Amino acid sequence: MAGQAMIDQGRFLEVIGAETELMAQVAHTASADAPVPTCPGWTLGEVLRHVGSVYRVTRRWITDGRRPEHWQRKPGPGQSLEEFFREGRDELVAELSAHDPDELAPTWWPADRSYGFWRRRMAHETTIHRIDAESAAGREVSEIPEDVAVDGIDEALVLWFGQRLPLLGLSGTKTGSVGVRTAGHTWIARAGPTETVAWRCSAEEAQRADDLITGKPDKIYRWLWGRAGPTAVTVSGDQDMAGQLWALLRLATR
Repeated sequence: MAGQAMIDQGRFLEVIGAETELMAQVAHTASADAPVPTCPGWTLGEVLRHVGSVYRVTRRWITDGRRPEHWQRKPGPGQSLEEFFREGRDELVAELSAHDPDELAPTWWPADRSYGFWRRRMAHETTIHRIDAESAAGREVSEIPEDVAVDGIDEALVLWFGQRLPLLGLSGTKTGSVGVRTAGHTWIARAGPTETVAWRCSAEEAQRADDLITGKPDKIYRWLWGRAGPTAVTVSGDQDMAGQLWALLRLATR
């Protein structure tokens, strides 16, 4: 189960720690009211509140055995936004660290009911919103380490595109496939009215797709999550299937 990740499970806890510290530093350099260009309608303060809330609902989901109906979604009386954010992080990391990644835990992905699922999911949740925080502060976005970006590409394609969209009852209007190639790794994402699936594949299989996306792992990861513009990646083909992939991921990750 937890072995579906492409990097060591201990790495995810390191990522959560490093990315939350970056977010906290950013929070000291910009106003909480600063708008987030990568998330129109959000502010920097909303990003930190959202992530702190996600940490809490995740921990409760694990400990309660099901998704909770109620949890702390904003700072309590006398609690600063940063304190709310850090407290949520600390409580979640303590829970994740206390259990083996392969240990069973409730999740929303039938293919992976493990603590490892949440380690991975929270590492990428934090990384993506760190990008949002830096964007709000007007800072140059810190590059994502290659191993983390490669695993994030896999999660975006296999989990969000291949699993989340079917759960939401969403599919493409045209049938076709997109190959993704970066840093020696390749995937296929195939969509149409009757299927939405993605898997790791050979370089030859990816090359035969209708469109092929190539680029640095950091850029492709951000593009898949809508945190980079269209020129961040190179698309070979007529681009119709790549455009559909991008649009479907916006629905899956909203």
